[in-house]
Amino acid sequence: MERQGTGRPLAALAGAQFTVVLSTSVVNVALPQISAGAGLTEGGTAWVVNAYGLVFGALLLLGGRAADLLGPRRVLAAGLAVFAAASVAAGLADGPWLLIGSRAVQGAGAAAAAPAALALLVRLFPPGARRARALGLWGAVSGAGGAAGVLLGGVLTEAFGWRWIFHACALGAALVLGATLRSVPADPPRGTDRPPADLFGALTSATAVLALVYGLGAARGSGWTSPAVLGPLATAALLAVLFRHSQLRHPAPLLPPTLIRRGPVGPANLLMALLGAVWVGLFYFLPLLQQQVLGAGPLAAGLAQLPLAAANMAGAALAPRVTRALGPHGAPAAALLLQAAGLLWLALLAAPGTTLAALTAPTVLIGLGLGAAFVRLTGAAVDGVRPEHTGVAGGLVNTTRQLGGAVGLALLVSFASGAGTPAGTHRTAFLLAAALAATAAALTPLLARRTTTRTREGATP
Repeated sequence: MERQGTGRPLAALAGAQFTVVLSTSVVNVALPQISAGAGLTEGGTAWVVNAYGLVFGALLLLGGRAADLLGPRRVLAAGLAVFAAASVAAGLADGPWLLIGSRAVQGAGAAAAAPAALALLVRLFPPGARRARALGLWGAVSGAGGAAGVLLGGVLTEAFGWRWIFHACALGAALVLGATLRSVPADPPRGTDRPPADLFGALTSATAVLALVYGLGAARGSGWTSPAVLGPLATAALLAVLFRHSQLRHPAPLLPPTLIRRGPVGPANLLMALLGAVWVGLFYFLPLLQQQVLGAGPLAAGLAQLPLAAANMAGAALAPRVTRALGPHGAPAAALLLQAAGLLWLALLAAPGTTLAALTAPTVLIGLGLGAAFVRLTGAAVDGVRPEHTGVAGGLVNTTRQLGGAVGLALLVSFASGAGTPAGTHRTAFLLAAALAATAAALTPLLARRTTTRTREGATP
């Protein structure tokens, strides 16, 4: 009876996560058609992707804190409504600015929905086997959303035109919104004695993330010594210092300093940043390897990634069993080492003459490790967090994954681009990604040490 009571809410929350992940990949395959249809320049085409990613990453922390203060169900519903409206506007856009602006608003809606949905999942499923299974489904849905985005984008563009990519996103968000309102328990009434909003913290954190991600993106094309790179990075560093100072002084900070000092939350976010670097780097370089080195077309390259997506889903679904077998800290270490082995294997295959089929085995290894590590680190990042901080904890773990991906991709591109040949570039990138995964595996004992310290001191986050 208890499972039936939480089955529908879990499906709605998983649907919200699926929608958010889908929207990050659904446009990639249709960028040429979108560019031609909306009259975009080459630089404008990149902003169809960047506008969403920048705003999403910058507002995740604020979205999580809003869920804690206003109620996660309210914030999830509002985020889905904003996302759906922005998707409709993007599908109707007749010029570059409306399209890019709509994508930015989509990112804002997703930044509210993602941490609120995770906060609701944590509240509905207390620590234990049931939460582990729920997080396994959460991770599987994340893997499915990325693969579905590539396939759905191609099918809709071919059959109906690129505008239907955004109309489909709007329809999906509307359906999830309806399911959320019907099945997810309402938030308790808000008290009148609410803490003051941390407006300065919200402004500095969002602007720092925007500046950091923008500067790292510019580094891939301009080089690390360019003013277009150094200026945003210096701004991000200054704003980060101001943000930290403000969090120590505000009575209700956006990111409570005690949140990352107690329990496994801090180490889990560090490891999630490294996982994000491996994740984003893989999905950037793998399609390029398939097309630039192995000579595959876009459709063949997309289909060749389906085993990776399926393995990602399987790894997420199996994560609870792996955790029971290896322990809460041995499981992520094994998953990260599995990724490192698969990436080393990919590096050996990065040469002309390799077939797409030969990539299946290493990408399956990577996918299994990626799914299991994602689930376990997400669980550790919210483990033992106070109920009033579950939203910001969800926003934080999503933010560190986004920032880790941005930093990792910039570094991988920078170091790998000096390899000379396309095959050498990809080989270097996969070797560096393997080193990052192995480093993360070596750091997993931090999870155990922090947990032990918390238990010994009798503190509760």
